[in-house]
Amino acid sequence: MKQKSKAIIVMAALLTVMFTASASAAGKKNPEAKRQAAKERALQTITIETTKAHIGFLACDQLRGRKAGTRDSKIAAQYIKSLLRQWGIAPLGDDYEHPFEAYSMEWQKRKPYYVDPDSIVKLKQMTHRKLDLVNILGMIRGKRSDEYVIVGAHFDHLGCDPELDGDQIYNGADDNASGVSAVLQIARAFAESGDVPERNVIFAFWDGEELGLLGSKHFTQSCPFISQVKGYLNFDMIGRNNKPDNPQHVVYFYTASHPAFGDWLKEDIARYGLHLDPYYNAWDNPVGGSDNGSFAKKGIPIIWYHTDGHPDYHQPGDEASKINYEKATDITRASFLNMWNLANVESY
Repeated sequence: MKQKSKAIIVMAALLTVMFTASASAAGKKNPEAKRQAAKERALQTITIETTKAHIGFLACDQLRGRKAGTRDSKIAAQYIKSLLRQWGIAPLGDDYEHPFEAYSMEWQKRKPYYVDPDSIVKLKQMTHRKLDLVNILGMIRGKRSDEYVIVGAHFDHLGCDPELDGDQIYNGADDNASGVSAVLQIARAFAESGDVPERNVIFAFWDGEELGLLGSKHFTQSCPFISQVKGYLNFDMIGRNNKPDNPQHVVYFYTASHPAFGDWLKEDIARYGLHLDPYYNAWDNPVGGSDNGSFAKKGIPIIWYHTDGHPDYHQPGDEASKINYEKATDITRASFLNMWNLANVESY
C-alpha cells in the first residue's frame, strides 16, 4: 500500500508539472489570449459600489467643494495619492505630487490665472496673486519606454460661498468627482490586470481646472516627453445629463482624424452589453471644453466623455445623491477598454 500511495503521489506531481508546462507554453504561443484574459479580469474590478465610494467621499460636505489651493483640495489630492500607492502604482518621477504655481493680478482686476513662464515674469513685476497647486500623477510602465498614453480628470471644484443663503457648498459631485472616480478605477484595473502594457500609462489628476485648465496647461507646456504622448482620454462630468427621458445619454468626443476611436466604443458597447447611448462627436480640432484642450493644442489625439450640462452645473445642488451611478460606472468600463486599446494597439 505504501509503494502504491507513493507511486500515486509521484504520478500526480508529474501531471502537475506537465499541466503547468503546457499552460505556460500555451500562454507563450498565444500571448493575445493571455492579454485578453487579463483585460477581462481587470474589467471586473470596476463596480458601481466603488463608483459610489469615490464620489461620495470627494463630494462630501466635509471637503467643502475642493477649491483649488485650499486645504480641502489638498485632502482630495492626498486621498488620490494614497490609493495609487495602495494599488502599487508608481509615481511619475520621484513623487506623485507635481507642484506648480499660478499667478494673477490682484483680485479687483478680476483677471485669470496664468501658468506660462512669460506671463508669470510680467505678473511678478506688479501687485499679484499666487496660488500653490499640485497635480497628482502615477504611471504603469510599458514595454515601449518612449511612448505614453494618459487618462485624466480634474479634482478641484468651486469651494464654498459663505454669503449664500442656504446651502453654501459647491460639492461638485458630477463636476468632477465623477471623472476622478473613473480615472481611479481605471488605474486600479490596469494594476490588477497583471499585464504589462505596450506603452507607458499615466493616470493624471489635474488641479486648477476651474480656474482655466491650469494643471493640464502646466503639464503640457513643461512635460519633457510631450511629443511622445500618443493619446489622451479625458473625463469631465459623466454622472448626469439634461435629458431625463434618456438616462443613458453620453457625448463621446474624439479627434476626427482617428475614426478608430469611434469604432472602439461601438464594438465594446455591443460586446460587453454596456448600457450607454452615445452621441458620437468627431471633432476636427477638439481644443475646447475641458483639459482635453490642453492636449489637443499640442496635436495629441483625444477622447473625451461628457454627459452634458444640467440645472445643477456649478451650483450647490451638484451633490452625490443625484448621480446616475449605473451610467457613470458603464462609462468607466467603456473608457477602461478605450485605454486598453490606447496602451496596446499598434496604431490608431
